[in-house]
Amino acid sequence: QVQLVESGGGLVHTGDSLTLSCACSGCSFSYAPRGWFRQAPGKERELVGAIDWNSRTLYADSVKDRFVISRDNNNNTLWLQMNSLKPGDTAIYFCAAHAQFDGLLNLATNPRSGYWGQGTQVTVSS
Repeated sequence: QVQLVESGGGLVHTGDSLTLSCACSGCSFSYAPRGWFRQAPGKERELVGAIDWNSRTLYADSVKDRFVISRDNNNNTLWLQMNSLKPGDTAIYFCAAHAQFDGLLNLATNPRSGYWGQGTQVTVSS
């Protein structure tokens, strides 16, 4: 059974940096594509970024050049480094895994096709 556990959320100020981590137990190469999603109050869950086994990455335009996804395949850990944070980045951030990279990109619209963590709150004050 795949289990994802996020940590590292908190309250920061505009312009600050914050790093989230996601530990995966029960993960195997079959669930190599991993990603981060976020959901702000009153809004739909959206993709922040994704990474495959070979560290190919893809980012949402809203976070490109500010956020960096990385992974440690040996320890099954995923990170999201967030820089130059803005109040608009305030949301619950979720770690996710899927068997296919394309499936991961569409996971928000087909949430039962993959695995999710419980989420961690990130709040950016102005």
